[in-house]
Amino acid sequence: MTKAAISPSAGRLMSVAEAAERIAAGAWLWIAGDEALLHRLPRGHWIGGTIPYFMGQDGGQTSREQLFVTEVEVHGAPPQIRFHDLTSLARLCAEAPEHGYSFLIIPAFSAVHSYYARNAPGFEDMFVKPVVGWVAGVHLDELSDATPGVIDGETGVFDSERALVMHVPLPADRYARVEIVNLLEQGDGDRIRFPETGFSAGECLINGQPARLADYLAARDIDLSLPLVADYCGAMVNVSFKGVDKANGRVDFYAPVFGDVEYRLARRRVDGTGHAGAEGAAFSCNCILNYLYDRLEGRRTGAFTGPMTFGEIAYLLLNQTLVYLAIERT
Repeated sequence: MTKAAISPSAGRLMSVAEAAERIAAGAWLWIAGDEALLHRLPRGHWIGGTIPYFMGQDGGQTSREQLFVTEVEVHGAPPQIRFHDLTSLARLCAEAPEHGYSFLIIPAFSAVHSYYARNAPGFEDMFVKPVVGWVAGVHLDELSDATPGVIDGETGVFDSERALVMHVPLPADRYARVEIVNLLEQGDGDRIRFPETGFSAGECLINGQPARLADYLAARDIDLSLPLVADYCGAMVNVSFKGVDKANGRVDFYAPVFGDVEYRLARRRVDGTGHAGAEGAAFSCNCILNYLYDRLEGRRTGAFTGPMTFGEIAYLLLNQTLVYLAIERT
């Protein structure tokens, strides 16, 4: 095994030269890194997305000099790579292999990002065929200047407006398992509902009474590092706060709130649940907000490694979670 070789069930930070060596060897790869580094890689069987934040083998770090590379375990039929725009994204799962999974990367702030967040629950075969992935981002100092994007390593095409998927078939004796690690849960405070689905909200219902969310948050001096949380039959799904426009009475979110879903402000779990072992994880990613709020620079998250992203995909778009993929034997 050469210096650049990695286990098919793990990923790590490496140099451009090391990643190029794996590409030249014919490996199928998922690659995260600074846009300039992605453009330096040779053509091959890989897809990538922009981000400079990582949980590497030595802990959390920001890097414009290294790439996070995950090798895909291939059995028999090769994976298929394709772009999706607004007209085709809803066919994502319908076009996935009957037995396998789909690895999806979406550029943050794009129209497909919003479309997936709002509409993925209604996609044909969603929740029947596993979908995992992440939302590409940029350095936080360059939010107003840089544009997140994805790149198809087979063609070299870079795109900031389309999502990119790798469909990975699996043999009959293996299956993909997608898991969410969420260290937050619904608190026992006020019940909050919204009149419609969207990435921002003004008016809402709090305990059944009309209110303006921005005023509610300000009056109670709410810690915006703690998101809204919905309880989907025991699965805690976070919606993180992006900001509050006090002048216009608008609250913006990193994922949509859904109409007629009950939310409460989060609290941290105290029972130790939400933690999971990384043994056997083929891929994992964690949220950039966890990286910031939990001060993960230089710290580890157990054995989990991967990009720190602008959103996590475990079927649906998530915030402030760790998502991982495991390939299990039946």
